[in-house]
Amino acid sequence: MSSALTDLFPLPIVQAPMAGGVSVPQLAAAVSEAGGLGFLAAGYKTADGMYQEIKQLRGLTNRPFGVNVFVPQPEHAESGVVEVYAHQLAGEAAWYETELGATDCGRDDGYDAKLAVLLDDPVPVVSFHFGVPDREVLARLRRAGTLTLVTATTAEEARAVEAAGADAVIAQGVEAGGHQGTHRDSPEQDGAGIGLLSLVAQIREAVGIPVVAAGGVMRGGQIAAVLAAGADAAQLGTAFLATDESGAPDPHKRALTDPLFTRTQLTRAFTGRPARSLVNRFLREHGPYAPAAYPEVHHLTSPLRKAAAKAGDAQGMALWAGQGHRMARELPAGRLVELLTAELAEARAVLSDATAEGESRRNESRKGGEGA
Repeated sequence: MSSALTDLFPLPIVQAPMAGGVSVPQLAAAVSEAGGLGFLAAGYKTADGMYQEIKQLRGLTNRPFGVNVFVPQPEHAESGVVEVYAHQLAGEAAWYETELGATDCGRDDGYDAKLAVLLDDPVPVVSFHFGVPDREVLARLRRAGTLTLVTATTAEEARAVEAAGADAVIAQGVEAGGHQGTHRDSPEQDGAGIGLLSLVAQIREAVGIPVVAAGGVMRGGQIAAVLAAGADAAQLGTAFLATDESGAPDPHKRALTDPLFTRTQLTRAFTGRPARSLVNRFLREHGPYAPAAYPEVHHLTSPLRKAAAKAGDAQGMALWAGQGHRMARELPAGRLVELLTAELAEARAVLSDATAEGESRRNESRKGGEGA
């Protein structure tokens, strides 16, 4: 499907915005320069910090790029649960010789200030995670010349995205690494996500706007599969996490293919919201007791995670990763885009040959039937 969004970049490859220092300007520029759509992650940054990265990225490429923003979350944590979790993490603080983080840092992640920057100095694309922005926010961005995408994890959420006036929906399957972009954080739904291919098909039937498929995609053949299922492009995160330009700490990059880390799991251990991470010591020990309290738990554990990364201790880090993490390739990002494109072309050729062969057999069968 040709659309204002997909016409922006020649290849159906979107680099997922990964907050926490991974999606740096160098990574986004390399992907955009190679023909995909690079993304910056504004999550956990100040509005000025976001603006400075946008300026840096513009100095690296003239190609279109996107910026991702977190939608503010309503307060729903039960009274006292964060304090109880903090008490449990006291041993971690002592081990890493650091303090636990303050939990009264605000809940909106500088949302209004970031929108003000993006409206004053528009970028080609803005995406939203954790919910649907107000209709007026999307309309103002459109008037500024910005295309908007919003993550959805169900067909119902996708319909809400379309109704709000977004230009496209990101269909995030349960296989995806990092935070699930559910519009409502419901503990009753933990682990009940939908697989990507099923989700793309459901959302394709539910909405008329372009669909970007995200979740566990690591190879060009998988891109071909989601395109065949109805997506207009694929968004890859973990695949780009291991690239040379990624800002991920080296222990995180190495862990993706380290035999020591055999699986991923959705957990609230690090941030209080469901996110897929490699299973390590911290997740095993604290995941079962982590409360539904985002972003308080994120702020609480942030110093621990930074200290673990500084010490090179992958067992104490949030090792965000999708289910396809063992297929990660340590390459320059531009080279990865080239490989994905070649794999996509090969997969499409195979599919075309198979379709032609099947049609030929059906024709021969019909001729045989007519002769009888």
